[in-house]
Amino acid sequence: MTRPGKSTPPSLIQSFAYAFEGLREAFRQGRNIRIQMGAALVAVAMGFILDIDALEWVLVVFCIGGVLGAECFNTSFEDVVDIACPALHPKAKAAKDLAAAGVLAFSAASLIIGIIIFLPRIIHALGW
Repeated sequence: MTRPGKSTPPSLIQSFAYAFEGLREAFRQGRNIRIQMGAALVAVAMGFILDIDALEWVLVVFCIGGVLGAECFNTSFEDVVDIACPALHPKAKAAKDLAAAGVLAFSAASLIIGIIIFLPRIIHALGW
């Protein structure tokens, strides 16, 4: 991948720098990704507190990465649609709504996985 004005691909370090710039931009632009990061921190804390096993950690980390990644893709997609179609257009709205629906679907699946992993441990810890 080359950046505008460059004739050679970026170094590996520069590629990581671009990715971190993207994360900063996602957090600057998006309320949703900040909420999702808060939920991720709660899930990680709960994982330590409730001593989840290795497979459960894999699922939690996968869900966190998937939701945050989907939100970054969604934000990027919305920006591109806004550039390509600055005027209101039904197809542009539908495209942006579909991208948001993808994040919602991954978030809902992640919530269900979280409930499956954490709820039995919470119930047991409370002695119910």
